[in-house]
Amino acid sequence: MKKKRTTKAYSSASGLEKINRIELRNLSEKFQKNIDTTNWNLNNSALFTNRQSLSRILFFNEIYKLIIGKPGSIIEFGVQFGSTLSLLSKLRGIYEPYNYSRKIFGFDTFQGFPKKFNKSEKKIGWKKGDYTTGIVNYEKFLEKVLLNEEKNAPLSHIKKFELIKGDVTKTFPKFLKKNPQLIPALVIFDMDLYYPTKNILKKILPRLFKGSVIVFDEINCDYCPGETQAILETLKLKEYKLRSFHGQTFSSYVVIDKKR
Repeated sequence: MKKKRTTKAYSSASGLEKINRIELRNLSEKFQKNIDTTNWNLNNSALFTNRQSLSRILFFNEIYKLIIGKPGSIIEFGVQFGSTLSLLSKLRGIYEPYNYSRKIFGFDTFQGFPKKFNKSEKKIGWKKGDYTTGIVNYEKFLEKVLLNEEKNAPLSHIKKFELIKGDVTKTFPKFLKKNPQLIPALVIFDMDLYYPTKNILKKILPRLFKGSVIVFDEINCDYCPGETQAILETLKLKEYKLRSFHGQTFSSYVVIDKKR
């Protein structure tokens, strides 16, 4: 993979957290040089998993359990490196190993933010290309990672995921035409920005059913105000019960029900 210059993006991690992450990474690298990491016990260890990563895993574990016994696909808008897609693929293999209808779709530019921002985002200083992976054709690498995971799950001969690259406001309408049967059980909004969030939210709402789950990754977030602005303009929040998960500061979710 060829690296591409990455535009510096805002990070919510404190200076101490960054230092701790670097120390943990260095310890992990030193450990791997001296230990056989193919050992089962070490391979399944949380030795080098930090609190934030474990919190994220627990959060999506709770989210996944909400859709068990319900039909539909999983869609993530805003993939970046694909860690959430990878996690969801693993959870599917644990909870629903033979549910090959539970397809997972990931939408991303894989080149960072597009060039369109609202006033709040411009004021913060967001620029085109922020939050890029910094790796040319990263989606091809992620495809290989996800295929490898499917090889280690039942029904490995059936591909149960798809990555869709490009501006989601253009790719998603085409995707819907190609997949008129689509019913989402879980939708994850992690695009951070106002325009794509509002655009897709309007298009996805008619396809949700009683029991569908929506995750918003940056709600009430001061450095990503666009997502909340899009929600406020699209949803009648008084009709929805937003829930949060301890350890996930800005992530919230809603289960669509009769009373919303």
